[in-house]
Amino acid sequence: MLDLDPTVIRDIEGADDVRAALADRIRDATRSSAARTVRVSVPVPGRMRPIDWVRARSSAEAVYWSGRDEDRTVAACGTADVVSGSTAPVDYQALGRVLDERLDGADSGVRYYGGMRFDAGQPTAPNRPDGRWAPFGTYRFVLPRFELVEADGTLRLVCTLVLPRDAERVDEIVDALGAVALPVPSEHTALPRPHQRQDVPGHGEWTDMVRWALDAIDGGSLDKVVLARRVALSLGAPMDPLLVLSHLEPATPGCYHFAVRPSRGAAFVGASPERLFRRAGRTVVSEAVAGTRPRGETAAEDARLRQELLQSPKERREHAFVRDAIRDDLDRVCREVRIPKKRGELALARGRHLHARITGTLRPDTGTTDVLEALHPTPAVGGVPTDDAVAAIRAREPFDRGWYAGPVGWVGRDAAEFAVGLRAGLVEEAQMALFSGAGIVEGSAPDREWDEIEQKIGDFAAIMGVSDPRMASR
Repeated sequence: MLDLDPTVIRDIEGADDVRAALADRIRDATRSSAARTVRVSVPVPGRMRPIDWVRARSSAEAVYWSGRDEDRTVAACGTADVVSGSTAPVDYQALGRVLDERLDGADSGVRYYGGMRFDAGQPTAPNRPDGRWAPFGTYRFVLPRFELVEADGTLRLVCTLVLPRDAERVDEIVDALGAVALPVPSEHTALPRPHQRQDVPGHGEWTDMVRWALDAIDGGSLDKVVLARRVALSLGAPMDPLLVLSHLEPATPGCYHFAVRPSRGAAFVGASPERLFRRAGRTVVSEAVAGTRPRGETAAEDARLRQELLQSPKERREHAFVRDAIRDDLDRVCREVRIPKKRGELALARGRHLHARITGTLRPDTGTTDVLEALHPTPAVGGVPTDDAVAAIRAREPFDRGWYAGPVGWVGRDAAEFAVGLRAGLVEEAQMALFSGAGIVEGSAPDREWDEIEQKIGDFAAIMGVSDPRMASR
């Protein structure tokens, strides 16, 4: 990890006053004898991007979250609490009980941020484990110690305390607050350019994988399987993973932007267009996203590509698998599920997808982890039938997906939101591994699906100054 150059950081005006005011609130809160989780905060004057603030704590555990439809951005560092596990399969009921206990009586706004592996039935990929995923565990949810929250045009510095435990370490917490910078970087550092690329699988192996999948579909053992690739880039210099996200965010409007950085090792960063679900009380909203076309360079070309997507039998078939499976999965946890009669479009800066918003009303006593268990993985990232598709991915893909295509988001009291961890990369020092996939159904062609993945990693290629994401491939 890289520290920010201290010559380009200065404290905002009144930063000492901000820290002193928050320290007073921390000490006041720890005088309470109640057993609960509380948030104390103070306003921060001036303007700064939360991503720049969290970059100043390069050695600390960090989280960044900016919801797709939420006017709230959170940059966080340090840990007030952690709920994690490294074994599999995940016991969703046990995980739900732990989170519910920790959130019981917690202040509004208390959120555990994190996610889990795509293949939550396996702690690592059999025969091809990738040690860079080890610090993430099978699942990991962090209650941050400090947050810089931007909402409604204002900034607040927040500290979360787990009482009465944190009353015994108040001096330690206040000391840690004193090290929290309130930076205003004076320049936006460029990213190093990649000088080498390795595709796993390579083009020939990819062709064999897709043909195998098409044979399985033709034979009736699968209806759809989502096969992915890992594109490893070697960079000219070590790179701050959060700097990658700071470039990626403005280039990818309309997406979830996230970073999960354990205190050691790599960071998982991404700009996902896809919601797994959002829960607010008893209401849950998911969405079916499948089928892909690029954006056109002219209005006429863009309109043609949109109609091509909406009318393609292959893309409509792929989308129907996802939509129908999500409806059936939500039926397991909802007393009512509503789906639109017509397909819509999810239009992004560089691509577009078929889209349907699916809404449900949860049954009583249904928790967030029950919804996670019901929905993950959707056919948009796994396939149909789900168990058979995941088994095929486990057997055929020559790399460890880790958290790629897994749920990434947050859990609060009676509320939660998760994106699907797509359009994402694992960044460590001078290496970046990009992940993307394509849904294989009847009518798929290996070269076309290869090119679709190239288009999907184009956002990362563009911010790194690589005009052709196929650099050094094949």
